[in-house]
Amino acid sequence: MIMNPHADDRTHTLLKVLVGSHAHGLASDESDRDYRRVYVIPTEEMFQLGFKYTGSQWTKNNGDETAWEVGQFLLLGTQAHPLILETLLAPVITADAWGEQLRLLLPSLWSPQKAFEAFTNYANNQRTKLLDKKDGRPAKYAAAYIRVLYNLCELLNSGRFQIRIADTSAGERLTHIKNGKYRLGDVMDWGEELTAQAQQFIPACRNEIDLPRINNFLVAIRRSFLTS
Repeated sequence: MIMNPHADDRTHTLLKVLVGSHAHGLASDESDRDYRRVYVIPTEEMFQLGFKYTGSQWTKNNGDETAWEVGQFLLLGTQAHPLILETLLAPVITADAWGEQLRLLLPSLWSPQKAFEAFTNYANNQRTKLLDKKDGRPAKYAAAYIRVLYNLCELLNSGRFQIRIADTSAGERLTHIKNGKYRLGDVMDWGEELTAQAQQFIPACRNEIDLPRINNFLVAIRRSFLTS
């Protein structure tokens, strides 16, 4: 991740959304606001010598913001990265017509097996941070561990997931966890139950990655932003 406190003036924002505890309905008085943004660069820059795709960019102004160029964003999306799929469902702060079209690509970006692998890998990373008591905030990682697995089950069962998880059947328990009111063993057991449940949803889930649709969108936006 690259920290980029001064965004390139030649970039154009397609979509910016609210994420994190404020979007999940789990925020406390101390919770920061977190945002994600997708932008596009002028296509002509891609034809210049030495061009390299920039990774994710992180800025901290009025809240933390993570941003991706649209090509990199879609590439990660085809790997069913949880942060990418969540961005397409999260509450919109700003979106132009391209950003609205981007949100409609959600069904085209993931397959059941890739989603299972990506979400469980991300969840296991949160579980490791929980066990290591990273940053002295184990409750944060305990809640993230469960939330991601719950989202996975929703995705495999219905094709999308609820961002405001506080309003779901898991909301009350997750709120207690986020507030530090949990037993470690109960969290681990719940995570294993959700993982097993997600596995059971895979055979009936028929969603597939639609590369032609993704590429048609990307080609169209590259043509539209040929020059700044």
